[in-house]
Amino acid sequence: MPKINYDLEERTAKFGTEVINLAKSIPQNSITSSIISQLIRSATSIGANYCEADDAESAKDFIHKLGICKKEAHETKHWLRMLVGAYPGGKESASKLWQEVKELHLIFNSIINKTKSKF
Repeated sequence: MPKINYDLEERTAKFGTEVINLAKSIPQNSITSSIISQLIRSATSIGANYCEADDAESAKDFIHKLGICKKEAHETKHWLRMLVGAYPGGKESASKLWQEVKELHLIFNSIINKTKSKF
């Protein structure tokens, strides 16, 4: 079975774009506006921090940056959940994004653990 090479930079960028597209579809009010702002910040930060990790200057720096990716992914799961609470009409799209960010969180955790075990 051939090994599949996943491009995490592309995957995290696509995820951020999909969150932005979801945010554009949500009716704006005082509650959803605040949640959307937080959601977009955390979701797009995942990819930005992954790019920094990819250019890390040391293993310690790499682990640190991936740790930020992992935290931002966790935070994004929270904001997706809050968004559905504020606007149940977004549940289907948010659920798909929640699953993707859950997978990203697990991937970052696995990479961190493997990298740490080498030292």
